[in-house]
Amino acid sequence: MSEIKSIGVLTSGGDAPGMNAAIRAVVRTGIYYGIKMFGIRKGYNGLISGDIFEMNARSVSDIVHRGGTILQTARCKEFTTDEGMQKAMSLSRAFGLDALVVIGGDGSYRGARDFSKYGMKVMGLPGTIDNDIASTEYTIGYDTAMNTVQDALDKIRDTAYSHERCSVLEVMGRHAGHIALNVGVAGGAEVILLPEKQFDFDKDIIRRIVQGRNNGKKNYIIILAEGVAEKIGGALELAKKVEDLTGIETRGTVLGYIQRGGSPSIRDRVMASAMGVKAVELLKDGVYNRVMCVEKAKIVDIDIDEALSMTKDIDHEMLRLVEILSI
Repeated sequence: MSEIKSIGVLTSGGDAPGMNAAIRAVVRTGIYYGIKMFGIRKGYNGLISGDIFEMNARSVSDIVHRGGTILQTARCKEFTTDEGMQKAMSLSRAFGLDALVVIGGDGSYRGARDFSKYGMKVMGLPGTIDNDIASTEYTIGYDTAMNTVQDALDKIRDTAYSHERCSVLEVMGRHAGHIALNVGVAGGAEVILLPEKQFDFDKDIIRRIVQGRNNGKKNYIIILAEGVAEKIGGALELAKKVEDLTGIETRGTVLGYIQRGGSPSIRDRVMASAMGVKAVELLKDGVYNRVMCVEKAKIVDIDIDEALSMTKDIDHEMLRLVEILSI
């Protein structure tokens, strides 16, 4: 028999569409198996402050379609200290928590892994729009974020064509360019700038835009990942440089936090739900200190230490597609 009688659930780090679907699945699966379920507000801050409350099936009604997270989220420096961990463990014992489900990115996973050293049984669900968790092919929120960016790109291209403009679109992805790369391919961008790939400004940007004009193109799209934007000054500065050098009217757009919001896509809802169910069932069966992963389109679980030791590269086959299709 499992020793798990009560489980807490929290969301940590950046919010992502689909987190509510994951919370709903975790809570309802626990209740289905007769486990007491507790919500923890504002991430690890809630563990330290005792912002913990019991949840029932109705607590998660009417949230599967909502963006953001009903539990709210935050980053917590205190949780990285021994004093913070000890305090969180004391509050967890006070509320009778036997296990903790953490929905978030690598930073959230590290917090969960470190907390497990203090005796808490943990389970991680990958929730981040950047799809930058090395242990999984897919993260909750990624599909919705890409569709949000794609919708914006399609609208920007309409007006760019009308005025024969070049448009620079800055998207999220400080350390990972998965959103930029996939949306760039789907949206027919002429140039995609990623933090994982070096580029030559004159050859890879200016020459490609000018060659496109010479070949009769009427509009141009440059996708700029956040990590590159921080190094070269952002979409507005890049737009000015391109216009100065090519003579083509160029506009910059920074999408910002619109990419985090919105009703989650079907894929995000289904994946979040399936991961949430599996996480609780593993805990029920006495399996813990694991993280949920997507591997070859199937949901699997791996050790949390192993997950955090992995690295993830950009899809080089997609980069090859860009070279072929952007001529």
